[in-house]
Amino acid sequence: MKKILIVDDEPNIVMSLEYAFQKQGYHVFIARDGSEALVIMEREHPDVVILDVMMPQVDGYETIKIIKENPAFAKARVIFLSAKSKAADIEKGLSLGADQYFTKPFSVKKLIAAVDNLIRI
Repeated sequence: MKKILIVDDEPNIVMSLEYAFQKQGYHVFIARDGSEALVIMEREHPDVVILDVMMPQVDGYETIKIIKENPAFAKARVIFLSAKSKAADIEKGLSLGADQYFTKPFSVKKLIAAVDNLIRI
């Protein structure tokens, strides 16, 4: 089964994405910040991580740095999903190794399509 980790501190986004991805046959894991996400990554090795930038404790930029430095997570694809929509923010996210960067508000259908495409690569 395809595994996805959703890392966001906004309950409404988490709930809607969890429901949408479960309907598509994904096994969904939820983390509220980067430190929680890294614990889940160690245990579950998700195929894709949807990662918010602005979170308490460990933010998305720091989280992706740790993900990309850890060989155990090498196969995980990362999509940023953030309200930070300036070109510099998007460029920073992609330069840190994100496969894609979606800005809020976003299309759930387009996000699911992007995740499906990344898993096929």
